[in-house]
Amino acid sequence: MKRTFLSWGFFFGITAVILGAFAAHALKAILDESQIESFQTGVRYQMFHALLLILLSLFDEFRRKAILLLLVSGVFCFSFSIYLLNLRGLMGLEAFKYLGPITPIGGSLLIIAWGILLFKAIKLKEPTD
Repeated sequence: MKRTFLSWGFFFGITAVILGAFAAHALKAILDESQIESFQTGVRYQMFHALLLILLSLFDEFRRKAILLLLVSGVFCFSFSIYLLNLRGLMGLEAFKYLGPITPIGGSLLIIAWGILLFKAIKLKEPTD
């Protein structure tokens, strides 16, 4: 399970860097300011959750399949729907406009994952000295 958390964390990390650079350079001439800002929001949230997955690989208490599923699904639904929504005109994928409602679903999945982690942290037993 540790390898899975690390693999997804590193995958989301490297793709966040690539997509962030792509937005900063190649897309700047094509997308308007609000689209670039929206795209960068997706990149930022993707990187936050990449780092969270890597961090969670260090703690046995938090490595659970449900958390992994929520975080990975949440990033795909949130960040990747933002990418496709902003690039659909450029890529000729106007059919992807239905993705708008997918973004908040992804955000909800991420919030649920963070809530479960908070609950698990509160329930942790402190070692006695």
